[in-house]
Amino acid sequence: MAREFSRTQRVADYLQRELATLIQQELRDPRLGMISLTSVDVSRDLGYAKIYYTQLGVDSEEDAKETSEVLNRASGFLRSLLSREATMRSVPKLTFRFDRSVGRGREMESLISEAKASDRALDALRGDAGDDASADDDNKGGH
Repeated sequence: MAREFSRTQRVADYLQRELATLIQQELRDPRLGMISLTSVDVSRDLGYAKIYYTQLGVDSEEDAKETSEVLNRASGFLRSLLSREATMRSVPKLTFRFDRSVGRGREMESLISEAKASDRALDALRGDAGDDASADDDNKGGH
């Protein structure tokens, strides 16, 4: 049997699709760069929605502060546009938040790469030291 999705999940998916389109087509603020909506969390009563986004070239919350302010100021406008097309009785209050998980993922990937490089360097040093030690053993055994 197919898995059933809750109403809050269906509303969240709808909001994510529609808001992505509306932000791209309707908002004309030059401070908004390339924005991707990563997820939407809707409250159980469908009264509130937290919209998480990432922005091209922005990795920290401090850098995205201005974008969050612009999006949160435009939330009323976006809500009114959604209400025209949605068949919902009411559209949730929208709150935009920067999604730190992408930047954090990049940091973790960088740390893993550094650790691997460090391990390779240590292995190379141990390999060279091991070869020298075995060469010394060969010289001792020859006498």
